[in-house]
Amino acid sequence: MNTPLPREGAVASGAFLYPVRVYYEDTDAAGLVYYANYFKFVERARTEMLRRLGFGQERLRAESGLVFLVRRSTADFLLPARLDDDLVVVSRLAGLGAATLDLDQEVRRGETALVRLAFQIAAVGPSGRPQRLPPPLRAALLSLNEATKMVTAHAR
Repeated sequence: MNTPLPREGAVASGAFLYPVRVYYEDTDAAGLVYYANYFKFVERARTEMLRRLGFGQERLRAESGLVFLVRRSTADFLLPARLDDDLVVVSRLAGLGAATLDLDQEVRRGETALVRLAFQIAAVGPSGRPQRLPPPLRAALLSLNEATKMVTAHAR
């Protein structure tokens, strides 16, 4: 991507793009991004994606009791990032169930994929039990990749 992304991220080509700069605190003794920090980068991207769609997580919790929990995650670490690297987290909706969303996320430096991650995120209510995603949130999530064919969770 040639144009700098706004700090709050942007929607483009069916994905949410979120910029991340690597700081000293993100690196390990070898000067590389410590593996667990990639999870922080993608969590921030998911939070900002929801905010960009008009659904701040604190507002969702206060108004409906709904919170999100990671149910499953996988990560494939391809190449390391280093201090001062400008990275982009690319988030794509891969599937949508009644109370879950599947996200594919990739951390890139330029066009080079460094880490590929997949998540299943569960929506739960105050009791900790699954809670259906509100229709406006479902519609907003689907708007991210209207042109992308998705498989709903019940069809898998």
